[in-house]
Amino acid sequence: MKTMFVFAMSICLLFNYAVSAIPKPEEKRVLDHDPLSHAQHYQNDEHNKQYDHEAFLGEDAKTFDQLEADESRRRLGLIVDKIDRDNDGFVNMSELKAWIQYTQRRYIDDDVNRQWKTHNPNNTEKVHWDTYRKNVYGFLDELAAQEPDHPSDEHFSYRTMMKRDRRRWSIADRDGDDELTREEFTDFLHPEESSHMRDVVVTETIEDIDKDSDGKVSVEEYIGDMYRQGEQNEEEPDWVKHERETFTNFRDKNKDGFMDNQEVKDWITPADFDHAEAEARHLIYEADSDADEKLTKDEIIEKYDLFVGSQATDFGEALTRHDEF
Repeated sequence: MKTMFVFAMSICLLFNYAVSAIPKPEEKRVLDHDPLSHAQHYQNDEHNKQYDHEAFLGEDAKTFDQLEADESRRRLGLIVDKIDRDNDGFVNMSELKAWIQYTQRRYIDDDVNRQWKTHNPNNTEKVHWDTYRKNVYGFLDELAAQEPDHPSDEHFSYRTMMKRDRRRWSIADRDGDDELTREEFTDFLHPEESSHMRDVVVTETIEDIDKDSDGKVSVEEYIGDMYRQGEQNEEEPDWVKHERETFTNFRDKNKDGFMDNQEVKDWITPADFDHAEAEARHLIYEADSDADEKLTKDEIIEKYDLFVGSQATDFGEALTRHDEF
């Protein structure tokens, strides 16, 4: 689990009513808080409902994905009762946004609790970098002894990850004692949540996208972060062509052909973007059959596959009915 956590951290990194409600493919790196979902909301211009499931349910999406349809609807009805805080029989924009923020915060709290217990089993006030490094990267010392002259690519990659973590740790460490309090540890694990950590998020984003390591992002690197061409000479989808225009007309503000640090920051940390509100608008737009800008329980349950879904509607039956395979 530790290795998966480190790997995920290293790799990491939605306008009239209807338009603003539907996030676009290019917005997958836009940060306001931690991502509402690890899935992309749109894949090759196709709506991915798994994004909505995870944004609406948080970690519980994994459980709902394995439920039969009737059980998903029943549990969804119970959730709707919780979201409707004023008990008026409707879920409005404010209530839905608050619920999405709650599931997001719950995920962060659970993750911090889990990692804090792992790296600080005695629950002391602070965790030292040396302790964290030993727990997560201690195996590198043994690898270094085995490969003193010619380290493997894997060894080099983990060394790079450790350097990135070390830099992030130092920035999260506000008092500079090389130890993190629980609050500082939260900033380290989830830098998107803290304003003073935004610069390191921008730096890490550039490092992820900047394939030629020139410290800036070209249009090809920008496109390459969200689209992989299939066959040679394959025509790009319309949304990719639109993204090239967006890069030229909006992202590259000084028109030098690249995005520099400030331009990347303007892209991924826009001051006026709210993930939870954008997702709430999207869900209401998709499920609001009478267009009154609020949802009844029936409207939500009618669109249960949007909110909670099911990768196997008849999951239980599938275990005994082999003729379907």
